[in-house]
Amino acid sequence: MSFDARHISQTIHTDPSDIAVFAGNPANLPQWAAGLSEGIRNEAGRWITDSPMGEVEVSFRPGIEFGILDHDVIFPDGTTVHNPLRVLHNDDVSEVVFTVYRLPNVSDEEFARDIEAVRKDLERLRDVLEG
Repeated sequence: MSFDARHISQTIHTDPSDIAVFAGNPANLPQWAAGLSEGIRNEAGRWITDSPMGEVEVSFRPGIEFGILDHDVIFPDGTTVHNPLRVLHNDDVSEVVFTVYRLPNVSDEEFARDIEAVRKDLERLRDVLEG
């Protein structure tokens, strides 16, 4: 079985490596990822955030230096959601692409809200980095 997926893309007029370094640092999440992070703290090497979904752990996977910003969000019940995020070189700009998966039991309305939240987060990332 596979999940329905939407790829949300945002052009950013910044070098891909600068985007990856900034966006791949969990300490910077509150500046751009409002859908995930209203505040984040490092507790014994684990990044814990107070999100609209409650207290969760955010864990970036290896590859940030290559523009791979995949990260897992681990909920208090142990459920883990994988979030693919890529920074791509596009001539003299960058494309940031986030894949939103529609998880089981997610309604059309919830899926649309998730997509819109990611779109707004990527716009905030653009604004922070271009500002």
